[in-house]
Amino acid sequence: MTVTFCVAVPESDRLDRFLAEQLALSRTAAARLIADKRVESDGRPLRASARLARGTVVSVNFPPEAAPRVYQPAERNLTVAYEDEHLLVIDKPAGLVVHPGPGHWNDSLVNVLVGRGTPLSEGSEAGRPGIVHRLDRDTSGLLLIAKTDRAHRRLARAIEYRKVKRGYAALSWGHLARSPVRIEAPITRHPTNRQRMTVLAGGRHAVTHAAVLARFAHVDLLRLELETGRTHQIRVHLAHVGHPVVGDREYAFGGSRRVTGSLRGEAERIEAATPRQALHAAVLTFDHPVTGVRVTLRSEWPADLREALARAAEDDTLLAQPNPLSYFGFFASDE
Repeated sequence: MTVTFCVAVPESDRLDRFLAEQLALSRTAAARLIADKRVESDGRPLRASARLARGTVVSVNFPPEAAPRVYQPAERNLTVAYEDEHLLVIDKPAGLVVHPGPGHWNDSLVNVLVGRGTPLSEGSEAGRPGIVHRLDRDTSGLLLIAKTDRAHRRLARAIEYRKVKRGYAALSWGHLARSPVRIEAPITRHPTNRQRMTVLAGGRHAVTHAAVLARFAHVDLLRLELETGRTHQIRVHLAHVGHPVVGDREYAFGGSRRVTGSLRGEAERIEAATPRQALHAAVLTFDHPVTGVRVTLRSEWPADLREALARAAEDDTLLAQPNPLSYFGFFASDE
């Protein structure tokens, strides 16, 4: 199928953005059409960065439709933080993979949402319907899901233009020398271990903002905000500056073994009390993609990391504290 249209504005935005908006496509789908040389003007393929003048005639040659992918439904209880006909925000538990992939084709969050009967947008990437942004399997917290393509496009654009605020709580080894601090370092796939990410020249631009909420003997309780959204960004950036996330099996760089002498025993006890990476998506703030109403959602420090926090603080009363992040002032800047 071929669609032809004429540019009616004085000058278009970048072609990939303009095409996505005009034809109600995801940005990724538009970019794929351009890369496959299916978008032309006067018989010549156009580049994604092209800006078109008024009157330019554009032809888009769509490939034959592929058979839609069928997702096996799965059952699992989900904690819903917000839901309407346009979007859903869940408080994701640790251990749940967000989208289907090797080893998790039938038990991902997408499968659970299908089993729940939740309508999902087409998605910005194949195999990831509804997924606007991601959390690592062993990172818990607030995750945004689009039910409609319209909501997905607008939310993805809001994230691209840094209009979605994502705040994370983490325990990190050692102590940041300054607070707050801006961590800026390019991230890319590790050259020899493709399952990991690393800081390397030529990687994708990445910026994380970190601030100390509480300083304990061996670790800091941090509040982190993403300016960009690269794979494993917080974990890689904190490891890069020498303060990896407590309990991180991939980027710990020694973990409790970093602590020497008589203090190592207590550090080992903190590590033993941490069942997974101590990283939690605690704040999500965005403008609703349809109503424009500002939405701010919060999620407290999860139960499976309570013992690790109490051990780090050397304060067992934190185990009975219902709102430890509020206790340490984590949400004060969101009020």
